Order: sequence, then structure tokens, then C-alpha cells
Amino acid sequence: MADTNKVIAITGASSGIGRATAQLLANRGYTVVLGARRENVLAALASELNDAGGQAAYQVTDVTQRSDLEALVGHAIERFGRLDAIVNNAGIGPISRFDALRVEDWDAMIDVNLRGTLYGIAAALPVFARQGHGHVVNVISTSGLKMVPTQGVYAATKNAVRTVTEVLRQEAGPNLRVTEVSPGVIATDFASSITDQPAKRAVEERLKGIAIPPDAVARGILFALEQPPEVDVGSIVIRPTAQD
Repeated sequence: MADTNKVIAITGASSGIGRATAQLLANRGYTVVLGARRENVLAALASELNDAGGQAAYQVTDVTQRSDLEALVGHAIERFGRLDAIVNNAGIGPISRFDALRVEDWDAMIDVNLRGTLYGIAAALPVFARQGHGHVVNVISTSGLKMVPTQGVYAATKNAVRTVTEVLRQEAGPNLRVTEVSPGVIATDFASSITDQPAKRAVEERLKGIAIPPDAVARGILFALEQPPEVDVGSIVIRPTAQD
């Protein structure tokens, strides 16, 4: 059974992997602080979790704004007095071929996937240093493990986060745990951010064919969180058995 005093902040918590993680952790006794942009969805999810006997709060969070990540972490401290882990999960994937020249999409992926994760780390580290413990969980992607056409910038942002995660782990010392989780093809609304129609259709077909539910990734995140303090789960890859 989880330590019911543990407080976990989750970005991108309104849907997909973030939502599934919040539901699973709350069910297992963790306190969750939900961050995402859609206040109505966050409020409904927090109410659902609280009504089911869990403990949840939320803070409207745009991960491209450093101040929003600071506010999310600050809300956790104000409400619950501590923060034991941050799950940097928010991400977008408007993939396309390079010659489509969707430069605005490239910028957006850099801002959300890379800067958003860095801002989450920057907000949490001072709290973890004061407490003498903490856990950073960064959700990455198998797209950074196997490079394919249309995913050049997306995979680049995810591999940048992979580098950040590994160096943070090496710098962390004995009291900070650092985990990367790389999901494969997961049944989420990933395709909704894709502006390139051929790429969007390809992703939608792939999702229909082999995608596994987001709670598969949530269970991996839970596994890393529930280890004893001296155990650091460095890397987890979770993908469909059918994924090549």
C-alpha cells in the first residue's frame, strides 16, 4: 500500500497517460496535484478522484510558462505541505516530414516537450533539496529509440529529454531519484495535435491497429514511484507486444 502522505504532481493530467496515472495513483493512496490547461476537465477529474475517496487538487498549468510550473509545485506545497515527485508528462506530437516546413509545429514541440520538462524540473528541484528527497519522472517516447520518417523533430525533443534525464540522474546524489518512461503506441489523443493530414491519417491507422491503453504506462510509473528510497528505477520502456 502506498504511503498516503506522498504527494505527486502530474502535468498533462487532463487526458491520456496523465489522466490514467492520476486515477491509478489516487486509487492506490497517493495524493495527486493535477496540472493541465483545461480547467473544466481538471476540476471534473479532481472531483471524480475526491468523490471516490482519493485526495486530489489541481492547478491550471501551461507547461510552456515557467511561472505555471512554479505555481503547480507551489500549490502542492501550500495544500499538502510537501511534494514527493513530479511526473513531467505533458507533450504534443504534431509530426510531419521536414519538407512540409511546419516550423511552427517544430517550435511548439520544443516548447512543450523539452522546455516544459525543464521548467518542471526547475520548479521541483529546490523543493526536493529542502526536503532531502524527491523523484523526477519524465515521460519520453519510443520514438526516440527508433527513428522513422515524419518524427524527426518530435523524436529530437524526446531524445533531448532523455539526455536531460540521464545527466540529472548522474548529478542527483543519494536523495533524488530520476526515472524516464518511454511509452510506445498508446491509445491517447496524440493524433489531435497533428496538423499534417497524411501524417495524421497514418498515426490514426497505427493507433487503431496495435495501441494499448494508457493505464499500461500508469502502472509503469507507479512501479517506479513505489520502490523504496534506496532503489532508483532509471528507465522503463512500455509498448505493445505487436510494435516493431
